[in-house]
Amino acid sequence: MANVVAKSDSPDPQIINLSECVSFITKDGSQIRELLSHRNSLVRNQSLAEATIAPGCTTESHYHKVTEEIYFIMSGTGLMTIGDSSKRVRPGDAIPILPGEVHCIQNDGEEELKLLCCCSPAYEHSDTYMVL
Repeated sequence: MANVVAKSDSPDPQIINLSECVSFITKDGSQIRELLSHRNSLVRNQSLAEATIAPGCTTESHYHKVTEEIYFIMSGTGLMTIGDSSKRVRPGDAIPILPGEVHCIQNDGEEELKLLCCCSPAYEHSDTYMVL
């Protein structure tokens, strides 16, 4: 059997280190360091970011009309609320959030809650709708 080597028309792979990413605050109040998106890489249809929520803090309830998200808990613990359902989350948990689902996450622990957030299409402030 012959070895098959995949060819790509794209330039060399990009590697972006988290330590090089500048943080910003999203509309829901979480601190984000965007690793990959159309703003800083070859990626066009999704984004990957690290979110940090301080102890005792909760993101504001919101939803996205178009974007679906996946949260992956890296460290800390909290309470994830989607719609009327709330569940405890801890490192290793993955949470799917579909477009239109109102959600927030609370850090009720004593250390920072850190999670990876994958969005498709990529995160945009314009697709974040706050719920009062």
